[in-house]
Amino acid sequence: MNPETNTIIRDGVEAIINPFDAYAIEEGARLRERHGGKVTVLSMGIPSVAESLREAISVGADEAALLSDRAFAGADTLATAYALSMGIRKLGGFDLVICGKQATDGDTAQVGPSLAEKLGVPHTTYVRKICSIENGSICCERMTDDGFERVSMPLPAVITVVKEINEPRLASLKGMMKAKKAQIPVLSAADVGADPALCGLAGSPTQVIRTFVPRHSVSGEMLDGAPEDQAAALLERIAAIMAGVGAEAEAEAEAGTGAEAAARAEAGARAGAEGGVRAETGAEAGARAETETGAGAETAARAGAGVRAL
Repeated sequence: MNPETNTIIRDGVEAIINPFDAYAIEEGARLRERHGGKVTVLSMGIPSVAESLREAISVGADEAALLSDRAFAGADTLATAYALSMGIRKLGGFDLVICGKQATDGDTAQVGPSLAEKLGVPHTTYVRKICSIENGSICCERMTDDGFERVSMPLPAVITVVKEINEPRLASLKGMMKAKKAQIPVLSAADVGADPALCGLAGSPTQVIRTFVPRHSVSGEMLDGAPEDQAAALLERIAAIMAGVGAEAEAEAEAGTGAEAAARAEAGARAGAEGGVRAETGAEAGARAETETGAGAETAARAGAGVRAL
Protein backbone atom coordinates (compact mmCIF):
# COMPACT_ATOMS: atom_id res chain seq x y z
CA MET A 1 0.00 0.00 0.00
CA ASN A 2 1.13 3.54 -0.72
CA PRO A 3 1.36 5.21 2.73
CA GLU A 4 0.94 8.69 1.24
CA THR A 5 -2.09 8.17 -1.03
CA ASN A 6 -3.52 5.08 0.76
CA THR A 7 -3.97 3.35 -2.59
CA ILE A 8 -2.81 -0.02 -3.86
CA ILE A 9 0.63 -0.08 -5.47
CA ARG A 10 0.05 -1.98 -8.72
CA ASP A 11 3.39 -1.40 -10.41
CA GLY A 12 5.53 -4.52 -10.44
CA VAL A 13 2.61 -6.76 -9.43
CA GLU A 14 1.51 -9.52 -11.78
CA ALA A 15 -1.97 -8.76 -13.09
CA ILE A 16 -4.69 -11.40 -13.38
CA ILE A 17 -8.22 -11.28 -14.70
CA ASN A 18 -10.64 -10.48 -11.91
CA PRO A 19 -12.43 -13.83 -11.27
CA PHE A 20 -15.93 -12.39 -11.69
CA ASP A 21 -14.88 -10.73 -14.96
CA ALA A 22 -13.95 -14.16 -16.33
CA TYR A 23 -17.66 -15.07 -16.17
CA ALA A 24 -18.50 -11.81 -17.98
CA ILE A 25 -16.06 -12.62 -20.79
CA GLU A 26 -17.46 -16.13 -21.14
CA GLU A 27 -21.04 -14.87 -21.27
CA GLY A 28 -20.10 -12.36 -23.94
CA ALA A 29 -18.55 -15.15 -26.04
CA ARG A 30 -21.66 -17.29 -25.65
CA LEU A 31 -23.95 -14.43 -26.68
CA ARG A 32 -21.83 -13.82 -29.78
CA GLU A 33 -22.07 -17.50 -30.68
CA ARG A 34 -25.89 -17.36 -30.41
CA HIS A 35 -26.64 -13.90 -31.75
CA GLY A 36 -23.55 -12.79 -33.65
CA GLY A 37 -21.71 -9.55 -33.08
CA LYS A 38 -18.31 -8.80 -31.55
CA VAL A 39 -16.87 -9.06 -28.04
CA THR A 40 -14.52 -6.24 -27.02
CA VAL A 41 -12.83 -6.29 -23.63
CA LEU A 42 -11.93 -2.96 -22.02
CA SER A 43 -9.88 -2.50 -18.86
CA MET A 44 -8.26 0.36 -16.98
CA GLY A 45 -4.90 -0.21 -15.36
CA ILE A 46 -1.14 -0.20 -15.61
CA PRO A 47 0.59 -1.27 -18.86
CA SER A 48 1.09 -4.88 -17.67
CA VAL A 49 -2.70 -5.36 -17.71
CA ALA A 50 -2.28 -5.83 -21.46
CA GLU A 51 -1.22 -9.42 -20.76
CA SER A 52 -4.53 -10.08 -19.00
CA LEU A 53 -6.32 -8.66 -22.01
CA ARG A 54 -4.45 -11.11 -24.23
CA GLU A 55 -5.68 -13.87 -21.96
CA ALA A 56 -9.23 -12.55 -22.45
CA ILE A 57 -8.77 -12.82 -26.22
CA SER A 58 -7.45 -16.37 -25.85
CA VAL A 59 -10.70 -17.46 -24.13
CA GLY A 60 -13.13 -15.93 -26.59
CA ALA A 61 -12.94 -12.14 -26.87
CA ASP A 62 -12.51 -10.68 -30.36
CA GLU A 63 -10.45 -7.65 -29.40
CA ALA A 64 -9.34 -5.61 -26.39
CA ALA A 65 -8.26 -2.12 -25.42
CA LEU A 66 -6.48 -0.71 -22.37
CA LEU A 67 -7.02 2.61 -20.61
CA SER A 68 -3.66 3.48 -19.07
CA ASP A 69 -2.56 6.91 -17.92
CA ARG A 70 -1.09 8.46 -14.78
CA ALA A 71 -4.22 10.60 -14.72
CA PHE A 72 -6.27 7.47 -13.94
CA ALA A 73 -4.15 6.49 -10.90
CA GLY A 74 -5.85 6.38 -7.50
CA ALA A 75 -9.38 6.35 -8.94
CA ASP A 76 -12.28 5.35 -6.71
CA THR A 77 -15.31 3.53 -8.14
CA LEU A 78 -16.94 6.69 -9.51
CA ALA A 79 -13.79 7.94 -11.25
CA THR A 80 -13.20 4.41 -12.59
CA ALA A 81 -16.73 4.27 -14.00
CA TYR A 82 -16.24 7.68 -15.62
CA ALA A 83 -12.99 6.63 -17.31
CA LEU A 84 -14.52 3.37 -18.56
CA SER A 85 -17.57 5.19 -19.90
CA MET A 86 -15.34 7.54 -21.88
CA GLY A 87 -13.38 4.56 -23.21
CA ILE A 88 -16.58 2.80 -24.30
CA ARG A 89 -17.75 5.91 -26.14
CA LYS A 90 -14.37 6.15 -27.83
CA LEU A 91 -14.60 2.53 -29.05
CA GLY A 92 -18.01 3.14 -30.63
CA GLY A 93 -21.56 1.90 -30.14
CA PHE A 94 -22.54 -1.07 -28.01
CA ASP A 95 -25.57 -3.22 -27.35
CA LEU A 96 -24.65 -4.73 -23.99
CA VAL A 97 -21.92 -4.10 -21.43
CA ILE A 98 -21.21 -7.11 -19.22
CA CYS A 99 -19.24 -6.62 -15.98
CA GLY A 100 -18.30 -8.99 -13.21
CA LYS A 101 -20.43 -8.27 -10.14
CA GLN A 102 -17.42 -6.84 -8.25
CA ALA A 103 -13.66 -6.77 -8.02
CA THR A 104 -12.09 -9.13 -5.52
CA ASP A 105 -9.81 -6.45 -4.08
CA GLY A 106 -12.28 -3.62 -3.36
CA ASP A 107 -15.49 -5.73 -3.17
CA THR A 108 -17.68 -2.64 -3.65
CA ALA A 109 -19.84 -3.86 -6.59
CA GLN A 110 -20.30 -0.18 -7.52
CA VAL A 111 -18.51 0.16 -10.86
CA GLY A 112 -21.19 -1.64 -12.94
CA PRO A 113 -24.16 0.47 -11.76
CA SER A 114 -22.07 3.67 -11.84
CA LEU A 115 -20.97 2.86 -15.38
CA ALA A 116 -24.59 2.49 -16.46
CA GLU A 117 -25.39 5.91 -15.01
CA LYS A 118 -22.42 7.47 -16.80
CA LEU A 119 -23.56 5.90 -20.08
CA GLY A 120 -27.19 6.83 -19.47
CA VAL A 121 -28.53 3.29 -19.97
CA PRO A 122 -30.54 0.90 -17.76
CA HIS A 123 -28.81 -1.82 -15.76
CA THR A 124 -29.40 -4.82 -13.54
CA THR A 125 -27.00 -6.55 -11.17
CA TYR A 126 -26.23 -10.08 -9.91
CA VAL A 127 -27.42 -11.69 -13.15
CA ARG A 128 -27.33 -15.49 -13.00
CA LYS A 129 -28.99 -16.16 -16.37
CA ILE A 130 -29.78 -14.34 -19.58
CA CYS A 131 -33.17 -15.70 -20.60
CA SER A 132 -33.55 -13.97 -23.95
CA ILE A 133 -32.43 -11.11 -26.16
CA GLU A 134 -35.06 -10.14 -28.70
CA ASN A 135 -36.98 -7.17 -30.07
CA GLY A 136 -34.41 -4.71 -28.70
CA SER A 137 -34.67 -5.87 -25.10
CA ILE A 138 -32.98 -8.31 -22.73
CA CYS A 139 -34.59 -10.54 -20.11
CA CYS A 140 -32.43 -11.69 -17.18
CA GLU A 141 -32.72 -13.57 -13.93
CA ARG A 142 -30.96 -11.79 -11.07
CA MET A 143 -30.14 -13.35 -7.74
CA THR A 144 -31.76 -12.03 -4.55
CA ASP A 145 -31.50 -13.01 -0.89
CA ASP A 146 -34.71 -15.03 -1.19
CA GLY A 147 -34.22 -16.58 -4.64
CA PHE A 148 -34.30 -14.70 -7.95
CA GLU A 149 -36.35 -12.22 -9.91
CA ARG A 150 -36.83 -11.82 -13.65
CA VAL A 151 -36.03 -8.43 -15.11
CA SER A 152 -36.58 -7.09 -18.63
CA MET A 153 -35.09 -3.86 -19.95
CA PRO A 154 -34.38 -2.19 -23.30
CA LEU A 155 -31.00 -2.31 -25.01
CA PRO A 156 -28.39 -0.92 -24.86
CA ALA A 157 -27.87 -1.80 -21.22
CA VAL A 158 -25.35 -2.82 -18.57
CA ILE A 159 -25.46 -6.02 -16.51
CA THR A 160 -23.20 -7.43 -13.81
CA VAL A 161 -22.93 -11.21 -13.56
CA VAL A 162 -22.31 -13.76 -10.81
CA LYS A 163 -20.40 -17.04 -11.03
CA GLU A 164 -23.61 -19.05 -11.32
CA ILE A 165 -24.17 -17.77 -14.86
CA ASN A 166 -21.69 -20.10 -16.61
CA GLU A 167 -18.46 -22.06 -16.48
CA PRO A 168 -15.58 -20.16 -18.17
CA ARG A 169 -13.85 -22.09 -20.93
CA LEU A 170 -10.15 -22.80 -21.14
CA ALA A 171 -7.97 -21.13 -23.74
CA SER A 172 -7.69 -23.01 -27.02
CA LEU A 173 -4.55 -23.25 -29.12
CA LYS A 174 -6.23 -21.17 -31.79
CA GLY A 175 -7.23 -18.60 -29.18
CA MET A 176 -3.71 -18.40 -27.76
CA MET A 177 -2.25 -17.85 -31.22
CA LYS A 178 -4.81 -15.13 -31.88
CA ALA A 179 -4.02 -13.47 -28.55
CA LYS A 180 -0.30 -13.51 -29.25
CA LYS A 181 -0.76 -11.65 -32.53
CA ALA A 182 -3.43 -9.24 -31.27
CA GLN A 183 -2.77 -5.51 -31.28
CA ILE A 184 -4.01 -3.98 -28.04
CA PRO A 185 -4.34 -0.19 -28.23
CA VAL A 186 -3.41 1.77 -25.11
CA LEU A 187 -5.62 4.82 -24.64
CA SER A 188 -4.77 7.82 -22.47
CA ALA A 189 -7.17 10.25 -20.82
CA ALA A 190 -6.60 12.65 -23.70
CA ASP A 191 -7.25 9.91 -26.27
CA VAL A 192 -10.76 9.25 -24.91
CA GLY A 193 -11.52 12.92 -24.22
CA ALA A 194 -11.71 12.48 -20.45
CA ASP A 195 -11.69 15.50 -18.16
CA PRO A 196 -8.58 15.18 -15.92
CA ALA A 197 -10.52 16.75 -13.05
CA LEU A 198 -12.90 13.76 -13.09
CA CYS A 199 -10.18 11.10 -13.34
CA GLY A 200 -7.98 9.36 -10.83
CA LEU A 201 -7.41 10.69 -7.34
CA ALA A 202 -8.43 14.21 -8.37
CA GLY A 203 -11.82 13.01 -9.58
CA SER A 204 -12.54 10.68 -6.65
CA PRO A 205 -15.13 12.05 -4.19
CA THR A 206 -14.30 9.27 -1.72
CA GLN A 207 -10.91 9.15 -0.02
CA VAL A 208 -9.30 6.37 1.98
CA ILE A 209 -8.17 7.91 5.27
CA ARG A 210 -5.89 5.10 6.36
CA THR A 211 -4.86 1.65 5.20
CA PHE A 212 -2.45 -0.80 6.73
CA VAL A 213 -1.23 -4.34 6.40
CA PRO A 214 -1.94 -6.34 9.60
CA ARG A 215 1.20 -7.53 11.32
CA HIS A 216 1.21 -10.94 12.94
CA SER A 217 3.93 -11.97 15.36
CA VAL A 218 4.17 -15.60 16.36
CA SER A 219 6.82 -16.82 18.78
CA GLY A 220 7.66 -20.37 19.73
CA GLU A 221 9.73 -22.13 22.36
CA MET A 222 11.52 -25.43 22.02
CA LEU A 223 11.48 -27.72 25.04
CA ASP A 224 14.61 -29.81 25.41
CA GLY A 225 15.32 -32.88 27.46
CA ALA A 226 13.74 -36.27 27.94
CA PRO A 227 10.06 -36.70 27.06
CA GLU A 228 9.02 -36.68 30.74
CA ASP A 229 11.02 -33.48 31.32
CA GLN A 230 9.42 -31.86 28.31
CA ALA A 231 5.96 -32.90 29.54
CA ALA A 232 6.65 -31.45 32.99
CA ALA A 233 7.91 -28.18 31.48
CA LEU A 234 4.86 -28.00 29.22
CA LEU A 235 2.53 -28.47 32.20
CA GLU A 236 4.31 -25.63 34.01
CA ARG A 237 3.85 -23.34 31.01
CA ILE A 238 0.15 -24.23 30.75
CA ALA A 239 -0.34 -23.74 34.51
CA ALA A 240 1.30 -20.30 34.29
CA ILE A 241 -0.92 -19.31 31.36
CA MET A 242 -4.06 -20.54 33.13
CA ALA A 243 -3.06 -18.70 36.30
CA GLY A 244 -2.69 -15.51 34.30
CA VAL A 245 -6.09 -16.02 32.69
CA GLY A 246 -7.63 -16.70 36.10
CA ALA A 247 -6.08 -13.54 37.56
CA GLU A 248 -7.44 -11.46 34.71
CA ALA A 249 -10.91 -12.96 35.14
CA GLU A 250 -10.81 -12.31 38.90
CA ALA A 251 -9.72 -8.71 38.34
CA GLU A 252 -12.56 -8.20 35.87
CA ALA A 253 -15.02 -9.75 38.32
CA GLU A 254 -13.81 -7.47 41.13
CA ALA A 255 -14.05 -4.47 38.86
CA GLY A 256 -17.56 -5.53 37.95
CA THR A 257 -18.48 -6.01 41.65
CA GLY A 258 -17.10 -2.56 42.46
CA ALA A 259 -19.12 -1.04 39.67
CA GLU A 260 -22.26 -2.82 40.90
CA ALA A 261 -21.63 -1.62 44.47
CA ALA A 262 -21.15 1.94 43.26
CA ALA A 263 -24.36 1.67 41.27
CA ARG A 264 -26.22 0.39 44.32
CA ALA A 265 -24.76 3.18 46.48
CA GLU A 266 -25.83 5.75 43.93
CA ALA A 267 -29.32 4.23 43.79
CA GLY A 268 -29.47 4.28 47.62
CA ALA A 269 -28.44 7.91 47.70
CA ARG A 270 -31.16 8.77 45.22
CA ALA A 271 -33.70 6.81 47.27
CA GLY A 272 -32.58 8.56 50.49
CA ALA A 273 -32.88 11.95 48.87
CA GLU A 274 -36.33 11.12 47.58
CA GLY A 275 -37.31 9.87 51.10
CA GLY A 276 -36.08 13.13 52.62
CA VAL A 277 -38.18 15.08 50.18
CA ARG A 278 -41.23 12.97 51.04
CA ALA A 279 -40.58 13.41 54.82
CA GLU A 280 -40.24 17.15 54.38
CA THR A 281 -43.45 17.21 52.38
CA GLY A 282 -45.20 15.27 55.17
CA ALA A 283 -43.98 17.73 57.82
CA GLU A 284 -45.28 20.62 55.75
CA ALA A 285 -48.65 18.89 55.43
CA GLY A 286 -48.79 18.33 59.21
CA ALA A 287 -47.98 21.95 59.87
CA ARG A 288 -50.73 23.05 57.54
CA ALA A 289 -53.18 20.70 59.25
CA GLU A 290 -52.22 22.07 62.69
CA THR A 291 -52.63 25.62 61.47
CA GLU A 292 -56.04 24.82 60.02
CA THR A 293 -57.13 23.17 63.32
CA GLY A 294 -56.08 26.26 65.31
CA ALA A 295 -57.96 28.50 62.95
CA GLY A 296 -61.06 26.35 63.36
CA ALA A 297 -60.81 26.55 67.17
CA GLU A 298 -60.54 30.35 67.05
CA THR A 299 -63.60 30.52 64.81
CA ALA A 300 -65.57 28.31 67.22
CA ALA A 301 -64.52 30.46 70.18
CA ARG A 302 -65.64 33.61 68.45
CA ALA A 303 -68.99 31.93 67.61
CA GLY A 304 -69.47 30.97 71.29
CA ALA A 305 -68.74 34.53 72.43
CA GLY A 306 -71.34 35.79 70.03
CA VAL A 307 -73.98 33.43 71.43
CA ARG A 308 -73.29 34.62 75.02
CA ALA A 309 -73.61 38.22 73.93
CA LEU A 310 -77.05 37.62 72.51
